[in-house]
This record gives sequence, structure tokens and C-alpha cells, in this order.
Amino acid sequence: MPLFLTMESWKRYVLVVLMMFSFVYQISTSVTHYSIPEEMKDGSVVANLATDLGLDVKTLNQRKMRLDIIANKKYLDVNKDTGELYVVEKIDREYICPTKSSASCYLRLEVILENPLRIFNIEVEILDMNDNAPQFRRDAIHLDISEATPKGERFSLSNAVDPDVGTNSVKTYHLSESEYFNIEVQTGREGSKFADLILKRALDREKQAVHNLILTAVDGGTLVRSGTASVIVHVLDTNDNAPTFEKANLSVKIIENSPIGILVIDLNATDLDEGSNSDLTYSYSLYTSEKTQETFNLNPSTGEITVKGMLNYEDFKIYDMEVIATDKGANSLSGQCTIKILVEDMNDNHPEISIKSFQSPVNENIELDTVIAVLSVSDKDSGDNGVVDLHIPQNMPFKLRESSDNYYQLVVSQPLDREKVPEYDITFTVTDRGSPPLSDNETMTLELLDVNDNVPQFPQSFYTIRVMENNAPGALLSSLTAFDPDLHENQYLVYFILEKEIANTSMSMLFSINPENGNLYALKTFDYEIEKEFLFHIEARDSGSPPLSSNVTVHIIIVDQNDNAPVIVSPWRAHGSVVEEKIPRSTDKGSLVAKVIALDTDSVHNSRITYQFLQVTDATLFSLDQYNGEIRTMRMFSYRDPRHQRLVVVAKDNGDPALSATVTIKLSTVETAVKAYSDMTEVPLEYDIFSDLNLYLVIGLGSVSFLLLITILVTIVLKCQKPKPSKAAPPSRNSVISERNSTVADSTLVSNDAYWYSLFLAETRKGKLVVRQPVPKGSRYIVSSIPRGTGLTDTSDSAASTLQVWQNVN
Repeated sequence: MPLFLTMESWKRYVLVVLMMFSFVYQISTSVTHYSIPEEMKDGSVVANLATDLGLDVKTLNQRKMRLDIIANKKYLDVNKDTGELYVVEKIDREYICPTKSSASCYLRLEVILENPLRIFNIEVEILDMNDNAPQFRRDAIHLDISEATPKGERFSLSNAVDPDVGTNSVKTYHLSESEYFNIEVQTGREGSKFADLILKRALDREKQAVHNLILTAVDGGTLVRSGTASVIVHVLDTNDNAPTFEKANLSVKIIENSPIGILVIDLNATDLDEGSNSDLTYSYSLYTSEKTQETFNLNPSTGEITVKGMLNYEDFKIYDMEVIATDKGANSLSGQCTIKILVEDMNDNHPEISIKSFQSPVNENIELDTVIAVLSVSDKDSGDNGVVDLHIPQNMPFKLRESSDNYYQLVVSQPLDREKVPEYDITFTVTDRGSPPLSDNETMTLELLDVNDNVPQFPQSFYTIRVMENNAPGALLSSLTAFDPDLHENQYLVYFILEKEIANTSMSMLFSINPENGNLYALKTFDYEIEKEFLFHIEARDSGSPPLSSNVTVHIIIVDQNDNAPVIVSPWRAHGSVVEEKIPRSTDKGSLVAKVIALDTDSVHNSRITYQFLQVTDATLFSLDQYNGEIRTMRMFSYRDPRHQRLVVVAKDNGDPALSATVTIKLSTVETAVKAYSDMTEVPLEYDIFSDLNLYLVIGLGSVSFLLLITILVTIVLKCQKPKPSKAAPPSRNSVISERNSTVADSTLVSNDAYWYSLFLAETRKGKLVVRQPVPKGSRYIVSSIPRGTGLTDTSDSAASTLQVWQNVN
């Protein structure tokens, strides 16, 4: 029974092993190998996988054939319709296989099919092409060789680097012709080629202190490529022992972002010499890159290497340096040590902004969609941490436009106006999509240059300036200052008067304006009675190119001064200032004796005339209306009153100070009525015929009643009679009329014929008397007014009492 169980278990074990072997066979049976040259064009066919793998092309889509590439990029893909393996993206062998540890460079692929599951391993070897030339790290190689150096001594030279491999890499070196030196090409462990400089004969510094050589590196490609470097040999005096390091090659690891000053390695070289020849100084060799020297600090006395700059794994992963230990002998010797510093990675990178171009300042009238700046953004991290977004503030007249991968253009999106915003501080913010996101920003100031796009502006569109007449020439009238928001020459304004002629007189002859500050001056003295106002334009023009301008209307109003005295125009005075008038002694109370009319050429306010008695013989006998100049009797004449009355009337205007004129009227009382003029044909003459009785001389106390009755009867009879025209009017006791043609009454213009007529109105106690009289030609003043308190009867032809008053021009 135990033996049987043992055999049964063995069978089951064998069965399981066979099943596992079958499954492994389905997954991977063998590796299919292909070789293609680098730099093949996109779409180039590598091979037909369906044919090589023995697959049915018609079943590739059903079996969901896919190609997995074990690499960062998908350089190859398979056509499921034809089964062909083709190039998706151009392949650069030096990028895929940057190291030369192996001469071969492979892309490993897996072809996976389902139903049933089959996995095929494929290797595509990328064959190198000679597309890179050898290159030295430095254009010049400096060597210090002692003159005591024996011939046959070797000196290491900087090797050239060629990214190509195999025969396309550096094959050999050539040295320019020299009687002292030649080279020997050596092969390193990895097949790299090095050149040693060999001294053929002893050097003599006194004969030749410097040897200039040309070292040429040549590759083995079909089309040979080469690179050169200058080898400068300085011959030094003798020092027989060179410093040596414990190890010629060292390797050190350090984490990125290590603090500044941390110790990396302590080098310790020794020199068998004594004294100054054993004192060593450490320095970087010429083959140590500048980046390495900026990142690490080498203490020249102790040989300690410390961190000097920021270590960033994404920038540099490996730092190679060569340290030279040199003694201080008369002829110093040196030893070399190669150090490889490996930087270990950590996640610490912020996105970066690089301003490639920024145009500032720009004109404010720059066209829309103009490129102001070109920027690039980058993040050395990978994945979402390396995806970045760039943006600017939204309230700006600019926008970002992506031009290519991680390159952006800042363009103008809205019109710019320097007068509103003279400059913009534009902040560019870049943010990655990591968690938490990291960001960076850069602020640039864009200045706007002024363009002459604003016209000068006056505070007002219309100026009214009041100027008192009799002003002094050159007086400042006003300051008309405009404003221009532009800058520099675009805001420098020039003022001038736009030419306009009034009565054949140019405005520039009347007014002057200061072209710099807009002060307006009067060039002459103005007279209100001649010129009352001026209307013209003043223009302000800036100094831009082309210049802009605007104008403003100026209204000059000449303000009147009381510089004209009233002129007496009635009563008319032919000679002197005394006017003689005759009036009946029987004039009733309130009768119009005379009327004084004065004119003033000043403005309305200053020309208001008031009349007053300056002298009067009897103040109780006459009254003077201060507004219309009418002189009327305040009572009837008595036998006690003097026969001659002297009235001096002053006409005073309303100015400050007031000006005046006077007229003297000499009134003489007569016992009979004034003789009427013969030319009375217009209106019938109505009059009362009274007996000229002297109650005190003729009538006695006893006949008073009888005479009174007779008087009443005679009056009634005369009233009923119609008077006939006659050459002389009968005497009227109540008529008041002057023998002069300046009789006091209001006047109005009747006709404009060569022969003027004047209608004189005289008051009587019972009616009106109208007389036609000739008026002299060439009269100047024509006054029209309606006297206050003067009424007319229905028999009058006029709507009001009238008088025309003339003053001869001569």
C-alpha cells in the first residue's frame, strides 16, 4: 500500500510539471531578432511579424494583437491589417543608448495575442550610423612639462568624444608634425580610444619654451568625420617627484538638494619630496567642466571637496571631475585623480518660466495681435508633476497664445491708451499639476510710449470776456489755457488767433495772445460808443507730428464807462446857452411852459437822464419833472411876480461819477397871446374869446353881478360860432406857445422828405392848437417819447402829443 501511494504521487507530480511546461511554451518560445539602422523615416517597414511568427493575418484583429515596447516612447507599431512592423517615430540611437557600455542597442518588444494567449519576445537592434563627429571638450589643451623629463615620457591628453559606436566612434588620433613629440593611441576597456603624448627627445626650455601642436581625432565611419584641439606644451624647470593619490579613480554618492558646505570627499595626495616641493595645491584640471566647478568647491590647501551650488537630479545626475595635486617646487609636478559624483534623486522641482523676448517700451497705438513677449515654460519633473499651465491676470488687455510645445506668445488683445494706463506690470504665473501643485511667477513691466492722439482741450467751448472801455493798450484780458494729456512735444501747446477781419481791421491788430501760455492782451484802447463787442476764435495747437489742434470762441464785450456827458438837444440854442421864451401872463396852473431834452451816448444804465433845477427865480412858480424834463407852472402869475424869470436846468446822467449839462431858460411874461403862424390848414382852431378885463381897474363893486352875467352870455355865443381861417389868430388868454421852433412838447418823426414838418402841440384851457412849421435840413437828433400825464381830446389827429427836435450838424 505505501509503495502504491508513492507511485500515485509521482504520477501526479509529473502531470503538473508537463502542464506548467506547456503554459510557459505558449507565453514565450523564443526571441525574434531584427536589425535596423537609426534615423529611419517614419512609416518605414521593419518586417512582417505575421509571416515571421507564423500567424494568420486575418485573425490579428480578432485576437486583439498589440505591441508593448519596454521603453519611454513608442518608436514602433504593428499594422493589424498586414502584420507589418513599422517605424512610428524617427529613432536616434545615441538618445536611446546614451552609454557606450555595450556596442549593441536594442529595443525590446512584446507581441501579445489572445484566444489563445500567445506572447512573442522581439528584439530590434538599432544599428549605428556615422552621424556625429568626434569633439574635444576643450579647444585648447595646456600641458606643463619639465625640461628634465626624459625622452619616452608619456602625457595623457584629453580624449575626444563621439556619440557613435563601433567603427563610427573615434578610431585614431593624429598629431601635427613635431620633432619633440608624437602620440600613441591606446584602447580602453570599453574600446574607447585615448592618445598619450610621448616625448621623443629631451626638451630645452631655453631654446623653445612653448610647443604648439594640433591633435586630430578621426572616427572609422565610411564618411570619415574628425575634430581637432590645440595642444599647448609649456616647458618647466626640473622637479623630480610628482604628487600621487591613494586611488586614481574614486566614486562618491550624494543626495540632491544637499546643504551648501557639506563635505563630499577628502582627497589626500602625497609627495615624496621634502620642503616646498612636498607642499601640495589642489585644483581642477582643464577637463573638469565649468558646471562641475560651479557646483563643488575644492579647497586648494586641504583637498576637501564640498557642495558649492544647488544639486538637482533632473539637471545633472553625474559629475565627473579631475583633480590635480601640484607641488610647490621650483619645477612643480602634479598628480591626477578622477572622481565620479553620483547624485541621487528626490521630488523637488518647481516649474520655470524663461523670458525669451520682451519688447518694452512700445507705442500706445500698437496694433492688435502684436507679439509683445515670447516665453517658454518647463518642469524637470515627470508625469503630472511635469505638466504645467501658464496664465496672466484677466483684467489686462493681453492674452497668451501657445505657439509650440511649452512656448507661449504674449499678444495685444485690446487697444492701449497711455493716458489711462501708462505702464503694465504683467505677472506670468506657471503652475504644475502635481499634488500639491508647485508654481512660479515672473513680473515684467511694459511701458507705453506716447503717441499724439489727443487734441488740446479748453475748459470751456465759449469764453465771454468783459473789457472796460478806455483800457490801457497791452492790458491782460484773460488767460485761455488748454490742456493736452499727451507727453513731451505732444503736449507743448502754441496759441494763436484765427485771422478775421472786421471793418478791414484784422483781429491780430486788435488783440494779441502769448503763444506759450495763452494770455490774451488788448493792443488798443476800446471805445464802447464805437465798438461794443468782438467775436473771434483762438486755436491751441500741439507740437506733435502731425500736430493736433482745437479752437475756442472768444466773445469780447466792451463794458461802458460814463465818459460822455449829456447833450442838451431841446430847447434848441442857436447861440450861447441862454434860451429866451415868452409866455402869456395869464397862463393857468399846470400849463407846460418848456421841455428840456438831453441825450447821452453811453449805455442804457449810464444814459438815464434826470433833470433838476440848478437855479430858479421863484421856486414856488415852476415845477420840473425829473424824468421827462417838463417845466410846468405850479400856480398862476400874479402882478407881484417879476416880469422876467430865469431858470437854470441841469441834466445829469446815471453814471458814477455822474456827468451833466446845463441850459438856461429866460422866460418873459407878456400880456397878449403869441401870434400864430399863417400856415394853419390842418386842424380848425378852437379858442375861447374872453374880455380882457382887469377886475381891479374897470369893474366896480356895484357892477359885479351885471358883468358876470354878460360874460357868461358872450361865452356861450362864442362857443357856438365856427371860426374862419385868418392870417393872425385872435388872442387867447390860455394859449401857451413859443415863438421859437424849439417849442416844448414831445416829438415823433412825421416824414423823411426834403422839407421836414413838425407838429407842435400847445395846450389851452379849452382845447388843442396844431401848427405846421418848416424844419431845417441836415438834422441829427430825432427823439421820440410820450409825455407822462398828457392826454388828447378826440379832435386831435395824433395818438399822442408829439414833438420833433433837431440839432444842426454844423
